[in-house]
Amino acid sequence: MSLKNCYCGSLKPFDLCCNRYIIGAENAPSALALMKSRYSAYATHHVDYLLATTHYSERNLYSHDEILQWATANNWQKLEIIAFTETTVEFKAYFIDAYNEAQIHHEFSTFQKENNCWFYVDGKFK
Repeated sequence: MSLKNCYCGSLKPFDLCCNRYIIGAENAPSALALMKSRYSAYATHHVDYLLATTHYSERNLYSHDEILQWATANNWQKLEIIAFTETTVEFKAYFIDAYNEAQIHHEFSTFQKENNCWFYVDGKFK
C-alpha cells in the first residue's frame, strides 16, 4: 500500500483516495470525485481509466497514444478546484511541461451519470 498523499490534493493516501476508483475497486460517487480521480490518472499515466471514464459518445474523439504522450510529457504539480455542482467542475491543473515551463490548464468540465457511473462528457478551456 502506498502512503503517498493522493495527487488530487485530498491529503489522504493515494490508495485510499483516487486509486480505488482508478483500479476499479469502486465507482467514483460524484462528478467531483471522478474529476479528481481523472487528474490523478493523468499524474500516474492510467490512460485506460481516462478513456473508460470518458462518456461513450465522446470517447472516439480521444487517442490512447496522444493521452499517454500528454500525461507523461508533463510533471503534474497540483489540482485546484474552483467550483463544482452535481454535474460540473471548474478546475485548474498545474503542471511543468516538457520545456520545463510552468503551465495551468483551466477547464470547466461537464459530467453525466449513467447506470450508477459518472462519466466525463466535455470541457471548455478558460
